[in-house]
Amino acid sequence: MQNYLQQIVSILESKDPLHAKKIRKNIQSFTNQDTERANKFFNKYIQLLKQQGNDIHYGMECYLKMIADINYEQIQFVRTGEYSSKSFDEVNQRVYNNPNVMEYYMHGLLLSQFLWSHHYKMLSFFIDSFSKFNKNTKNYLEIGGGHGLYIAEAINILENDVCFDLVDISPTAVEISKSFINKPKIRYIVQDVLTFPLDQTYDFITMGEILEHLEDPAALLSKAKELLSDDGHIFMTTPTNAPTIDHIYLFHNIQEIENMIDQAGLEVVKFINFYAEDVPKEKAERLKITELYGAFLKIKHT
Repeated sequence: MQNYLQQIVSILESKDPLHAKKIRKNIQSFTNQDTERANKFFNKYIQLLKQQGNDIHYGMECYLKMIADINYEQIQFVRTGEYSSKSFDEVNQRVYNNPNVMEYYMHGLLLSQFLWSHHYKMLSFFIDSFSKFNKNTKNYLEIGGGHGLYIAEAINILENDVCFDLVDISPTAVEISKSFINKPKIRYIVQDVLTFPLDQTYDFITMGEILEHLEDPAALLSKAKELLSDDGHIFMTTPTNAPTIDHIYLFHNIQEIENMIDQAGLEVVKFINFYAEDVPKEKAERLKITELYGAFLKIKHT
């Protein structure tokens, strides 16, 4: 199979040499299994681009637009200590209801799952741990499916008779997920999950980097608990100190995340966390480097 990782780094070197240096360092730690997994993903992604009349250069342009947004937001965050967006209505107008922005943003996020070390480590954590928590799963829900990568991995692992639902507030995100996954067995729903009906429960729910997009993330955790079957599990991820164009709620540290989980009546079964940059903990805390947290949760029974 073609080594798409090297091709992508070469494209980056011609457009942004400094960022390419960081990505090259990220993928140097890849094992043979990691490289094989990445190349399978990029082969599938390039096929998606071809269906849209694009190529990998288009994908990289989208990725670099996203990086430019993040760099700007990071400068503002360092200056103010706050995220630039304060309300969901603001983000909805600025991002989710803006097809042009969502197009490059979703492509950029999809690529980041293999180019950013903390995103790839989280994806690997999900894939490697998922089989321990999906026993008796008959209904699977992805909240804020975005690019569709996590639910695509779940489909590869779960039995054929499992029912899959993906709900996202952005029509553009749903269309990109639909094109990337390219499987008829998923029910795609364009809706605010907080208004999602409670007419069924799910054995497994995934929420990948969703909490920080809300004014009241505790409400989403409570909603997910209501949608979860008694013996079901939730996989959720969320970052601290991660300014981007659509982040609203600022978690300052991991303890704040775990306190919110506990207050929602959920408990952590297994978790992982790591910084977005390869720096000592003391430096990361001082510079407010993004820390990504991921956990498998269950309902806390008293």
